[in-house]
Amino acid sequence: MQSGTLCSLGLEVCKNRMKCISELLPCIPEIWEFRLLLHLVTSMWQEEETMLTPTYLASSIFCVRYTTILLMTEEVKSGKEPLIEFYSSYRELFEFFCNNTTIHGAIRLVCSRNNRMKTAFWLVLFLACFGLMYWQFGLLFGQYFSYPVSINVNVNSGRLLFPAVTVCTLNPYRYHPILADLEELDKETQRTLYDLYKYNVTGVQGRVPQNRRRREAREPLPHPLVRIPVGEGLHREVRSADTGDNEEMQVKRKNWNIGFKLCNETGNDCIYQTYSSGVDAIREWYRFHYINILARVPKNDNVSKEVLENFVFACRFNEEYCMQDGTYAQFHHAIYGNCYTFNFNRSDSDTWSSSMPGIKNGLTLVLRTEQHDYIPLLSTVAGARVLIHGHKEQAFMDDNGFNIQPGVETSIGMKKEVVSRLGGDYSDCSEDGSDVDVKDLFNSEYTQQVCVRSCFQAKMVDRCGCAYAFYPLPDGVEYCDYKKHKSWGYCYYKLIKEFSQHELGCFAKCRKPCLLTEYQLNAGYSRWPTKVSESWVFHTLSQSNFTDRNGIAKLNIYFEEMNFKTIQESPTIIMVTLLSLLGSQWSLWFGSSVLSVVEMGELVFDVIAIATIILLHRYHSQQNQAMEETGRTETADPSFGPREERNAPIPRSVPSDSQLRVVADITPPPAYETLDLNSLGGGSSRSASIRSHTSQYTSWES
Repeated sequence: MQSGTLCSLGLEVCKNRMKCISELLPCIPEIWEFRLLLHLVTSMWQEEETMLTPTYLASSIFCVRYTTILLMTEEVKSGKEPLIEFYSSYRELFEFFCNNTTIHGAIRLVCSRNNRMKTAFWLVLFLACFGLMYWQFGLLFGQYFSYPVSINVNVNSGRLLFPAVTVCTLNPYRYHPILADLEELDKETQRTLYDLYKYNVTGVQGRVPQNRRRREAREPLPHPLVRIPVGEGLHREVRSADTGDNEEMQVKRKNWNIGFKLCNETGNDCIYQTYSSGVDAIREWYRFHYINILARVPKNDNVSKEVLENFVFACRFNEEYCMQDGTYAQFHHAIYGNCYTFNFNRSDSDTWSSSMPGIKNGLTLVLRTEQHDYIPLLSTVAGARVLIHGHKEQAFMDDNGFNIQPGVETSIGMKKEVVSRLGGDYSDCSEDGSDVDVKDLFNSEYTQQVCVRSCFQAKMVDRCGCAYAFYPLPDGVEYCDYKKHKSWGYCYYKLIKEFSQHELGCFAKCRKPCLLTEYQLNAGYSRWPTKVSESWVFHTLSQSNFTDRNGIAKLNIYFEEMNFKTIQESPTIIMVTLLSLLGSQWSLWFGSSVLSVVEMGELVFDVIAIATIILLHRYHSQQNQAMEETGRTETADPSFGPREERNAPIPRSVPSDSQLRVVADITPPPAYETLDLNSLGGGSSRSASIRSHTSQYTSWES
């Protein structure tokens, strides 16, 4: 039969069976052409009861081949893009990126590739812009991670909470259990003044020899004042105050200093506390012994209420009496004496507040400032000590306190300021002190001074074995007394020196509070009472003959205005600002957007993917090569028969299943002009097999 007749017959068969084959191939993607042929012939034989002749068999072979080519060609024509596409080379990837990206200037690297000078120019320009942009990025990120802050100042107005006010008498209280020790200290001080400066205290000069003879039987006070030549070493021999030298030592004498000697436990290391001013030397020496005596006061010995109330003659706030119980707290300071704190540590509902400025809407106190019971060597000023602070803060009179004069009306105008700091990475501040590694001994609101003094007391206990008398006593510790702690003075002054030089680390541990309330003060003074009114004022204030104006003082504390200033820190660069600045730089150098950044990320991903595929391909190639070399070296297993039988060739006329599988997997689709069976000659084993079968079927028919 001629080839045209065979093609016509094959096309007729395909026309009738095309629908079946088209539906079958998508359902069984692994089907082979041989199985498809078998299915087609079987269905034709069963349904049409057609005799299986070589003509029909050849037609079926042609139909299967034609259908397969048609379906494969249809897939190629559809041109469907795969889900994931990788490029065959980096050059192809780069060209695709430059041709399709939204980054300005990138396409110039491709379109001007025929002109190497332009390409080089645009490449240098592109890389320069890229480098400058990322240099700016580095500056922006460096600024962002330095956590800069901006200061915002706001002025608000409204009802203001009144601060706490602490006033002290400037007259240390003489506790009854230590009266004898204080008298002994006073006598020793009077004798030292006479020996050093020939100063005669009233009645002292005539009794000095007797006092000196009486003290011979008693143990003298340790650490006496001595005269130290200027420029001499600390460990040189010094002259004592009672050496009998007739040379007078004047207060302003330039060739001598005054001081006292302090040694450690073993006595092999000593220091001298020296002062160029004799007044300072005597006061510090007296203060040192006074602190030592305070350690002997029993813990339960408190100041009586009657003594404290004698200090305040009158108290009014917002024109109302303010001496009720609960409106004030009382304590005793070793140097500044008896103290009152008004409006301290009260609830928010009970805390004093001002709704109007002026003296009448503030606090007015009339204080007693008599000096007849002062300790003259400890208190050298007259009047009262005043401190304005937060109503939950501890009062430290040494820090921000000020003195008021007797016989004067002092008016203090306040302006409130609230400072709010940013914590975390922006500043080293503490919200409430819970994150500070220092135990609070004052049990009050956290402030830096509370922390610093608690830290110093802890260092004092750790290094000296006892506590400083001016600060709260920790549990299980006692105050320093040289009768029990012989060298505490040596340890204390060494510690004070390290503290002032910031060597103890207390200021590093104790951070500033994040929220701080401060009061700016303005003071005004006037004579009070006047001469024409002092008689009835004195008579009204006291039922006794109180006629000395130096024994009384008046204090007014008020808000000057109801406006208060808020100083608040805020981040200079937040994340939104950073992104805006980065976007501005990106647009400046490349004129692009966020999507351009995504394109850059996609490029990087593609580069990594191609590199990974290349590495995996090389790895698998090496693995396959190693397996092939290993297979060649393996010996034959005799259990599977002779080598000749295992290597016997398979006849070409009987194609095996494995051969058909290989053909179906690797044979590319032929062109349409090869549909003629006479043109099926070629180099593939599959084509040769088809030709051999076709020739056999033709001979059978003839």
